[in-house]
Amino acid sequence: MGYIRWFLSFLKKYRVRMIVGLILVFITSLLVLINPQISGMIVDEVIEGQHYEKLGILLLIMIGVTLVRSLLRFTFLMCFESSSQGLVYDMREEAYRKLMKEDFNFFNKNRTGDLMSRQTGDMDAVRHMVSHVIYFSFENILVFLMALVMIFSVNVKMALCMLIVLPFTLAVTLSQRRHIKPAFDRVRDCFSSLNAFAQETIAGNRVVKAFAKEDYELEKFDRENDGYRDAQLNAASIWMKYIPMFEVLSQCLTIILMIMGGFMVIDGEMTIGNMVTVNGYLWMLNSPLRQAGWIINDLQRFLTAIEKIYKVYTTEPDIKQPEHVVEKRKLKGSVTFDHVNYYTNDDTVLKDISFHVEPGQTVGIIGATGSGKSSLVNLICRFYDVNQGRVLVDDIDVRNLNLQTLRGNIGIAMQDVFLFSDTIEGNIAYGNPDCTFEQVQAAAKIANADEFIREMPEGYDTIIGERGVGLSGGQKQRISLARAILKDPSIIILDDTTSAIDMETESMIQNELKKISDERTVFIIAHRISSIIHADQILVLDNGRLVERGTHEQLLAKKGYYSTVFHHQYGEFDRFKKVRAEKGRGEA
Repeated sequence: MGYIRWFLSFLKKYRVRMIVGLILVFITSLLVLINPQISGMIVDEVIEGQHYEKLGILLLIMIGVTLVRSLLRFTFLMCFESSSQGLVYDMREEAYRKLMKEDFNFFNKNRTGDLMSRQTGDMDAVRHMVSHVIYFSFENILVFLMALVMIFSVNVKMALCMLIVLPFTLAVTLSQRRHIKPAFDRVRDCFSSLNAFAQETIAGNRVVKAFAKEDYELEKFDRENDGYRDAQLNAASIWMKYIPMFEVLSQCLTIILMIMGGFMVIDGEMTIGNMVTVNGYLWMLNSPLRQAGWIINDLQRFLTAIEKIYKVYTTEPDIKQPEHVVEKRKLKGSVTFDHVNYYTNDDTVLKDISFHVEPGQTVGIIGATGSGKSSLVNLICRFYDVNQGRVLVDDIDVRNLNLQTLRGNIGIAMQDVFLFSDTIEGNIAYGNPDCTFEQVQAAAKIANADEFIREMPEGYDTIIGERGVGLSGGQKQRISLARAILKDPSIIILDDTTSAIDMETESMIQNELKKISDERTVFIIAHRISSIIHADQILVLDNGRLVERGTHEQLLAKKGYYSTVFHHQYGEFDRFKKVRAEKGRGEA
């Protein structure tokens, strides 16, 4: 029941408001008892006793009680509603803060739509619990018990007859609760799946349209939608089966009153006024019995929702702040891999990687797809932890550095460029929001993005679509590069950042990067030799192993993997130039 304790920890902040609300509910429930008593007095004393002078006073009391009850009800509803909104606000913020602390593995295992469901539909079930179910359950229990006590005070024999219904009501309630829980679990799972599918398809709408797969996606959506509908209908069929039972049990009370009460009035054991009074309390017994099924439904929906939220909240990240943090605000930028092995799901990604990079050096990384290039730089940022060996930055194991300090000293332009629905200036300044416009512009110039940005309708204030929709691949890469540079990091990582840029633009960017590379360590992952040809050292990865290392000239001399890639990319071009040159001399 850890998730209940977790929920109560948030509720504690609003306990005063909730207690005041419950006290008002108690007072309101007490006031409900007055009008049936007055109804009985009107019958016995005014109608039968002919004390007509009491009628006005009794009616005024009934009206006054009704008005006071209405005012108190409005007040306690406001107490519970404001508490529910505040609690869900706090819970959603805390859950979101925990999400921001999760590592890459967490998001690899959980779909975005599922996590969104925790923050939306499940949170709303919690809000409904606090704003409605708590006071409603308390009110119904109070009203039922008070009505039963008042009926005992009127006639004990009649009250005992009413109690016959309670064991049957309890049995039906327990049976419903047992059957409804798995049904609601299925509903929440199907809702999460539907939400995840819709989010994924909408985000990938360009791919869907490019392949003309709208009908195919509609069929898949229909299957998800059908699953959610069937889960809802299954849950509905359960409470539809039990709700009539509660209705029958509540009506049994009326039958008992009519039969037993009639005989008792005939036998003189009760007055007609007593019977009217009991009849006035009867709805106070009927209503809780009718509502029991709905309350169980809402309670089970809440338990299912809070359990799922808590499960996400309590998932501990693999990457945590070290217990004994080595604080160093500004890193110089030296990087060392010391016999590093990294594997995931029994699949070895990097094997015995060792190299050293001095501050200010530029390192090129090249290799076939899946050779471990991105994984290698992800270990520098500590997005993942090594399984064996060490990754050192400034001769400090990254597992001992403060995570925010480490990542704050690294500017990374990732392979999968993500831009926010914001202005271009806001996207570039994301890592340093307090920077000046001149700094944003300077970073954009280094990334060769200033020119195309100024040509846009509103320049740097142009709002780009979600994930950078409206920009070309090369434009998005250059904005991503500018964002990494603006952090003023000690280490810059460019993960295939210039793959969508023409070679002329790439050359201009490299020239600009050379001006700042003396102050920063730069890692460039690339498939084109031109991107890394001037690097101080080049790492060649093959199947997770560091197979070659050296400068461009040194690697060409080895005539290995690097040399083969170089000749594949430049050999035909050099031969073409040679043929053209010989042809030109022959014509002359």
